[in-house]
Amino acid sequence: MLCRLRGPKKAFKHMAVLADSKSSSRSLLMDSKSVVDMIEASSRAHFSGFHMDGLQPRDAVEQPSTSVTENMPKQPFVIGVAGGAASGKTTVCDMIIQQLHDQRVVLVNQDSFYHHLSEEELPRVHEYNFDHPDAFDTEQLLRSMDKLKNGQAVDVPIYDFMSHTSNVYPARRVNPSDVIILEGILIFHDPRVRELMNMKIFVDSDADVRLARRIRRDTVQKGREIGSVLDQYSKFVKPAFDDFILPTKKYADIIIPRGGDNHVAIDLIVQHIRTKLGQHNLCKIYPNLYVIQSTFQIRGMHTLIRDSQITKHDFIFYADRLIRLVVEHGLGHLPFTEKQVVTPTGSVYTGVDFCKRLCGVSVIRSGESMENALRACCKGIKIGKILIHREGDNGQHLIYEKLPKDIAERHVLLLDPILGTGNSAVRAISLLIRKGVPESNIIFLNLISAPQGVHEVCRTFPRIKIVTSEIEVGLNKDYRVIPGIGEFGDRYFGTDEDDQPVVTSSS
Repeated sequence: MLCRLRGPKKAFKHMAVLADSKSSSRSLLMDSKSVVDMIEASSRAHFSGFHMDGLQPRDAVEQPSTSVTENMPKQPFVIGVAGGAASGKTTVCDMIIQQLHDQRVVLVNQDSFYHHLSEEELPRVHEYNFDHPDAFDTEQLLRSMDKLKNGQAVDVPIYDFMSHTSNVYPARRVNPSDVIILEGILIFHDPRVRELMNMKIFVDSDADVRLARRIRRDTVQKGREIGSVLDQYSKFVKPAFDDFILPTKKYADIIIPRGGDNHVAIDLIVQHIRTKLGQHNLCKIYPNLYVIQSTFQIRGMHTLIRDSQITKHDFIFYADRLIRLVVEHGLGHLPFTEKQVVTPTGSVYTGVDFCKRLCGVSVIRSGESMENALRACCKGIKIGKILIHREGDNGQHLIYEKLPKDIAERHVLLLDPILGTGNSAVRAISLLIRKGVPESNIIFLNLISAPQGVHEVCRTFPRIKIVTSEIEVGLNKDYRVIPGIGEFGDRYFGTDEDDQPVVTSSS
């Protein structure tokens, strides 16, 4: 067994990995060629607020004031690497950094945060336990990590094991990065440090291997006698490993036997990190949030439907295309059963059978724009209705509902194109749960989502799934989604008025 993954954790759910060691528009005029060029297929993930080389922006328009969400720095992916002394932690970190050469990666060692020895302790340094949790200045480590996670550079001390202080060498400047690796024997001991991590790795090596490596390292690099190394090992290192380090193994998401020799495990870890780096920050926090993989096709359609000058016909056409993509992606999260069929050639094909017990529920009226796409994908599907009053009472008042009588026995696709504050969505989901629908049987489909709404829904209902095509910048002071699409229902059904400002309703 090469790599065991344990969970549930922020970076992983329950999983185990076993690997063998080897517009027709007035303000934006395009001919057919330019439209094709702009929405040419691409596989790169994208979210609102993008920058595309070669695409000329319109004249800048001052945006309404937004929440603090858009001003928050991009959160780094934090990896904790723990294990006994000389277990191969540094080798594992180096291999991860080497494979992530195209990402900004920094390494922060717990060894840099040892307490200075006092004048009284220095003469008795051989009696000092450097493997005890109290030997580290965890508060300084937490302060440094807080700055890095908030996009600030920090000066990390360099601990000198000859003088046992951090005053000999100048501090190392560490800049904020995409990936931060925290490495140390007791990096999992303090729950406050563990809470910072998106992935926790424990490097597991045989005790005899660790001792042999420690003897070689301390005699060659630190000029110590073998007798002194063995005495320290039996007196402090081994007891500390058994009492403090080994018990933290249970917090690990991934356990790597043989350390840096386990190339397959390192490859799997790097693949997972790359996947996470390609996700929106919210997807790292909420594993039940799914943003469909963006292409220039999808970005181009978003550009068109967000254009305030697009014709109604084009708005409906491109909105329907996007809705269909979201619906298809949402259907992919339904349970399937294996099914075999005989092809016209007489061969047996092993595939899957669609989920039979399914229904849709649209939040009136914008949600009704998604019904045609659902019917096109699921022939004869039952669709219920929910009407929630969104003005004056923050979207909390249920006006009307008509749902299938057997809805508790079905998987439910909840339809609403805009997720804003999340208040209406929470009200609708609460109603479905009261009707007997299991929370895990609900999939919420929408075109765009504000971070505030995602937080509200995912925190309240952690077992539902949200499928969206883009994450927005946030909400303005009037709780409207920006940059947004506008009043979606009015634009789609043709009831918007020319003298009304274009704003996005919040579900």
